[in-house]
This record gives sequence, C-alpha cells and structure tokens, in this order.
Amino acid sequence: MTYCVGIKLNAGLVFLSDSRTNAGVDHISTFRKMIVYEQPGDRVMVLLSAGNLSISQSVREILQIEELREAEDSPPITIWNATSMFDAARVLGSAVRHVYDRDAEALKHAGLDFNVSFIFGGQVKGEGMRLFLVYAAGNFIEATTETPYFQAGESKYGKPVLDRVLTPETPLDEAAKCALVSMDSTMKSNLSVGLPLDLVVYEANRLETDKVVCIDAENPYYRMMHNSWGQKLREVFDSIEDPVWDDAYTEHPLKMPATRHSPLRKISTPEEKLI
Repeated sequence: MTYCVGIKLNAGLVFLSDSRTNAGVDHISTFRKMIVYEQPGDRVMVLLSAGNLSISQSVREILQIEELREAEDSPPITIWNATSMFDAARVLGSAVRHVYDRDAEALKHAGLDFNVSFIFGGQVKGEGMRLFLVYAAGNFIEATTETPYFQAGESKYGKPVLDRVLTPETPLDEAAKCALVSMDSTMKSNLSVGLPLDLVVYEANRLETDKVVCIDAENPYYRMMHNSWGQKLREVFDSIEDPVWDDAYTEHPLKMPATRHSPLRKISTPEEKLI
C-alpha cells in the first residue's frame, strides 16, 4: 500500500508520497512513488503513483518516450513538447493504456487486477498550473477550486485534515505542513505506509523548483511535527467538555430531543417489530 497527495493552490503546488510497498507482512520494501520531470524555464511536471508496482514502473518508463498522434501525418505529442498540461496528461493516459494492452490479460490469468492510479501535476510555459488524477483506464479528472487536492492509495486516514485546512488561498508552507500531518495520520493508522517520504513544493510560474526533500525518521522538522501534532491533538481533545448524562447543569446538554427524529426504540419482546 502507499499514500500520495497532490495539492493545487493559488501560490503553487505541493506533492508528497511515501515509499513503502508490501506483499505481505514479511515482505516490505522501499520504492519511491514520485518522479519530477523538469526543463527549467519551460516545464515542471510531477508524477506520483499508487497501486501495482510493476504496472506503475512500466508506465513511468514508457511515459518518457510515449508519443500521442492526433493523425498519422501530425507531429507526435510527448510530455517534453506538449503545449499544455492537459495534453501531457493525455500522453500519460496513453502510456497507461499501452501497458494495459500489453499486460492486462496476463495479469488477469494470474488472478491480479490492473490496479494503478496517478497524480500528475505541474506547469507548462504559457499556461497556469494544473493537477490531474489519472485512473487505470487512462482517463483522468482535473482539480478545481472546490476540490484543490487529490489523494492516491491509502487515502481515508489523511483526508479529514485536508478537508478542514486547505483552500485555494492556503500558503504553500502551510499546505506542505498540512500534507505532512495528513501523511503522519495515515502512517499512525496503517503500517503499510511508511518512511522515507518525498516532498516537492513548486512555486507558481517559476517553471523550476529547488524545494525537493527526502524525509526520513531522523529529519528534525518531521520529528517535531509528529510529536507536536500528537500532543496538541490530545490537548484539544482534553479541553472539550465530557458529555453530561445526569441532570447536572451544563451549557452544552447532550440529552436533548432531536428536532426531526424520534429516539431509538428498544425491543423487549419477540413479538415487537421495528416497523
């Protein structure tokens, strides 16, 4: 299992991935899930992958040379000459289908699904930043103002903090912190997601990035964030008033009649029916 998150903000893009893969509890390995394609001054693209490792590695290898043609006599579109991130995402989708055509039948005979997904984002000179989630069929969706982030892999544990914190106006450093908290929450609840982490932060319109870091267990910022988040979460939890079940006074009573629903019925005999 893995966990990846990509975030699109007005100020830039944030990408974070773990590096753990497992084929059972006694076969855990480290494989990086992120790759950066960069031609300074022209384009920056970041690819994060989740799912079957052999499929994602094949797609990544093919993507660098994949060509998409609109017609037989038209020049090929690649990730290196695409004039938009949309066209680059189409090339990625073509690479996914290329691997599917080659491997899907053999995987099916082996009892394996063609399971892979990608987060793909960046900026090409002449247009704004864009962020896509690419599915196993090669189709994709794009991040919007209402949905400024995508997750791939083990997403459920890290989603609440993203929903509560992120907006398009969130500063880049705050979004990077939010992504790390999201990852830390996931690692706390799922041992199949683990260190080291790869973090890339891209500032809008720079068309290159130097904010690339590999985070391991000895990273000072990660250790501080991990300890602080757990401690502060406990402090906030302890500061919330416990529910009152007797008739003692409280400004926040729990046992109040619901405005539109009746209380839960108790069944006392075999003859009673719920409906």
